[in-house]
Amino acid sequence: MNAPPGVSGAALHAPTERRIALPTVSLAAQVWGDDGAPPLLALHGWLDNAASFTRLAPLLAARYQVIALELPGHGHSGHLAAGASYHYLEYVRVVLAAVEALALPRYRLLGHSLGAGVAALVAAAAPARVERLLLIEGLGPLGDDGTQTLQRFRTALTPREERVRPLRVFRDIGQAISARSVASGLPAELARPIVERGLIEATGGWRWRSDPRLTRPSPLRLAESQIHALLAGIAAPTALLLARPDTPYLPGAAMRQRAACVPDIAVSHLDGGHHLHLEHPAAVAAWIDAAG
Repeated sequence: MNAPPGVSGAALHAPTERRIALPTVSLAAQVWGDDGAPPLLALHGWLDNAASFTRLAPLLAARYQVIALELPGHGHSGHLAAGASYHYLEYVRVVLAAVEALALPRYRLLGHSLGAGVAALVAAAAPARVERLLLIEGLGPLGDDGTQTLQRFRTALTPREERVRPLRVFRDIGQAISARSVASGLPAELARPIVERGLIEATGGWRWRSDPRLTRPSPLRLAESQIHALLAGIAAPTALLLARPDTPYLPGAAMRQRAACVPDIAVSHLDGGHHLHLEHPAAVAAWIDAAG
């Protein structure tokens, strides 16, 4: 396909592209830095892609090999097979398989939002492999206090119409950027790299290449008590960076309760929005350096 307009002159520090073939799905990654540098595996947020790290990764590439892995259904990674579920646990399995395919015996793990939730569970699942855990705006998956469990379960399992609504087609990249900015609150100039990588050419313009099933609700979430038990299994020194003021879906009291479960954690705050690593890449790079 042809690249969306604006990509060709985009990157002063252009990453290399990598494919990771797994038995169930083919993953894409963007890589900054030398092969011999200590690996830092980066996981993006929901409906984002590897370009989420396009401003931060070049600042880290002198010290690390930054591998921005695209989760299934996102970016240039493959979509899961029909009937499969985009659940946190499936993401954890895929990331662990990708780590094996990349032959990373020990690595630093960075995650943002959804990626931070997945990263925390990866660290709990394989404590001997994760050297440092670095989390931006997330600590564990979305939880369940029980109040919406039954309704969520019924909604997710209600049969859908056979007719699939056509995907929206944008006439140009500017229209797609505007739509993403409105939906996320991310300024247009910061949304551009994610949007450019997230588009694919279609009749009459461009459409999102991510799997439409990513927006479907999950029938079940882990109970908050289960999440606390999993967080207690994180052995790696952990640094958590939260936006100030609190993001509405990451209430401060709940995050403090989760952080208290992690044996070795340092919590920091930075003025800004949910995508701190795009808004303040130098400050986030300094935070990563300070975490060791």
